[in-house]
Amino acid sequence: MEIKDLKPSLIWECFDEITKVPRPSCHEDKIRAYLLDFAEKHGIESKTDKVGNVVLKKPATKGYENAPAVVLQAHMDMVAEKNGDVEHDFLKDPICAYVDGDWVKAKGTTLGADNGIGVAAALAVMADNSLEHGPVEALFTMNEEMGLEGAQNLGEGMIDGKILINLDSEDDGEIFIGCAGGIDTTAVFTYNRSFAPENFSYFKISVSGLLGGHSGGDIHLGRANANKVVARFIWDCSQKWDIEVSTIKGGNLRNAIPREAEAVFGVNSVHAGEISKYMERYSNDIKGEYKGVEPSMEIKVEAVDRPEYCIDSKTSLALVRALYSAPHGVISMSRDLENLVETSTNLAAVKMEGDDKIKVTTSQRSSVESRKRDIAGQVESHFQLAGAEVSHSDGYPGWAPNMDSPIMQISASAYEELFGVKPAIKAIHAGLECGLFLANNPELDMVSIGPTMTGVHSPDEKLLIPTVDKFWKHLVLILEKVAKS
Repeated sequence: MEIKDLKPSLIWECFDEITKVPRPSCHEDKIRAYLLDFAEKHGIESKTDKVGNVVLKKPATKGYENAPAVVLQAHMDMVAEKNGDVEHDFLKDPICAYVDGDWVKAKGTTLGADNGIGVAAALAVMADNSLEHGPVEALFTMNEEMGLEGAQNLGEGMIDGKILINLDSEDDGEIFIGCAGGIDTTAVFTYNRSFAPENFSYFKISVSGLLGGHSGGDIHLGRANANKVVARFIWDCSQKWDIEVSTIKGGNLRNAIPREAEAVFGVNSVHAGEISKYMERYSNDIKGEYKGVEPSMEIKVEAVDRPEYCIDSKTSLALVRALYSAPHGVISMSRDLENLVETSTNLAAVKMEGDDKIKVTTSQRSSVESRKRDIAGQVESHFQLAGAEVSHSDGYPGWAPNMDSPIMQISASAYEELFGVKPAIKAIHAGLECGLFLANNPELDMVSIGPTMTGVHSPDEKLLIPTVDKFWKHLVLILEKVAKS
């Protein structure tokens, strides 16, 4: 069965079309053109702002002209992650999505259901003239995954509605009314290049096959961080022998737990024969620590030719120590909502830039603004002690839960009416754009809903087909109830 043949037809047809449009973060031109073309084909009013956000506006169905306007909101971009052995150009190639039982998956890349299924739901509402609703606006923001740029810079007067339904959640049966705020912290090491010693033997350590995942939604699962695994091995070696580090890299995106990392390093040739046995013990230890958590973890070390250059010894040792000891994972749990991560940090990416720079990207999240600043300050201090230059992004605010929210009550009653069970009312540790919308428009009443998906921000991303039908029915009934309220 093909994706476009799934039911309900309209939302799946829209999603199938979206998977064919390249749309990595910071490169939304093609998906923006698709949205504007969709609006033209269906006779829907559309407009864009100066940063590239898109709004479609559909008038109320007859009899509901005086109902409050509802904004359906999703983001255009997707996380562009792939397995190391997969050839895929996210700027040109469509996602190779397919049906596997009850799931929709992608071949070796992220699927983009985050947030393509939200975009598809909003478009389906725009196109379906059988629905009953008041005025509806569909807001599609750009560059959400790389820093919520579209929400940060939403043009004045782009939306009129005071009710907003964010379509970027990932769990059926759960209605979200709050989210964490976030900030990025970047550390840059400056190094001198030195000729690789001739009396050293050189090896490449590589870590792959990790689950990775969303640095907010999956951080509590205790998955391995590839950057930490590589740094730990080299640090262990440095405690026994003199080492030289030539190259190091790992991870990719600020909001993804790194799945792969590698480094080329050297030890004095008199110790070369010990590396393989030492790696075998190390690999067994790490796999034992993550037994049941990382079933596909691979850690390999192989001899390589002597590189021409290495990072100077002082900087390489400072870098390895900093990566090994850097905080990563859950820092604290919420005192207000059970099982909610309050504060976390993600050691996201290590990249060599030019001939003398190594950039380490981290991201911090918290539902408490002061704790967000605190953990960012701790990470800053940590890397400053290692000699790095540290900077922060502007960050974004959290979204404080409102237990008296009318749209929350409508959404909860709609779900219970449809499916006979009460939905869970929750806050999420991931960052949603709602906090930024609320900061600029304090009168907004908001919820976030979505179908079930797992493995987002990784090539294991998949979307549970039966929950898309529930998501669609839930959204349609919410709009009807708002119109009739």
